[in-house]
Amino acid sequence: MPFALSILDLATVSRGQTARDSFQNSVALAQAAERNGYRRVWYAEHHNMRSIASSATSVLIGHVANHTESIRLGAGGIMLPNHSPLVIAEQFGTLESLFPGRIDLGLGRAPGSDQKTLYALRRDPSTADNFPRDVLELQGFLSGDSRVAGVQAVPRAETVVPLYILGSSLFGAQLAAHLGLPYAFASHFAPDALHEAVAVYRDTFKPSEQLAEPYVMAGINVFAADSHDEAVEQKTIAYRARARAMIARGPAAGDFTDEEIDAFLASPNGRQLSGMTRYTATGTPAEVRTYLEEFATSIGADELITAHHASDIEDRLRSVELTGQALAAHSDVSASI
Repeated sequence: MPFALSILDLATVSRGQTARDSFQNSVALAQAAERNGYRRVWYAEHHNMRSIASSATSVLIGHVANHTESIRLGAGGIMLPNHSPLVIAEQFGTLESLFPGRIDLGLGRAPGSDQKTLYALRRDPSTADNFPRDVLELQGFLSGDSRVAGVQAVPRAETVVPLYILGSSLFGAQLAAHLGLPYAFASHFAPDALHEAVAVYRDTFKPSEQLAEPYVMAGINVFAADSHDEAVEQKTIAYRARARAMIARGPAAGDFTDEEIDAFLASPNGRQLSGMTRYTATGTPAEVRTYLEEFATSIGADELITAHHASDIEDRLRSVELTGQALAAHSDVSASI
């Protein structure tokens, strides 16, 4: 079954690098994606995470768009409860005006942060309950059919900024279906409800002005290399680093040897962390292609959002290149949703 291929770039700040290095890497990654037939690159809003530099998501999108030619770029996603719909409409109306036909807006309702950061964002946790209403308000601003009397988003682009609902539970699936919007499931780090959520989305979908039929997108981790062993080594290094980062956010912060990290990942708590990256394609281009095809078929995915996690930027670029080339004959990149 044909499917489109895209990328989620976490704008990773590797050890010994700066945020500026990360942004240069993001430009290189998007340029590689553009050369190798990917449909879009998305950036996610995270806060108070030293290893992720995409907190000012719309600014990063604009920077990368200015250094690419045609690939779609967007948020995967903006955590809407952190913002007023008007401000996001203004930001993405500006981006679409500058780069017409290239800007996406994916929306999530999670905070993208911890409880202390919620306070620093001046966010009331209960605002997540207003997410459906805020999505409609934002949609109105972007379309010029404002739901707030006497208020318009300026600038408003002449071309459409498509909306996507992101989620990792049945709530997002139901909302996307009700609004007739594409649904992107965060299976690259929260895989448990994937199949049930996709089924609910397809079964309850209502056509809308933006979308006539359900459109399913799913996140998946990828380590593609010239040899199987090389890909496995990259995965091991990257997931050890991820475990260290997760531990460092809790009370057990400190330096841990590789052996200690491996022991933790084999423990009950560690297995839970490992389970978050259950869907990971690792190996040669042929092995990665087979894994992605089987994964896409299992949920009837229209598009896969690949997250390439190799610690070294050259390895990430190679993974993007190899995956794109391997899927070129199997992916549908002709249309745009």
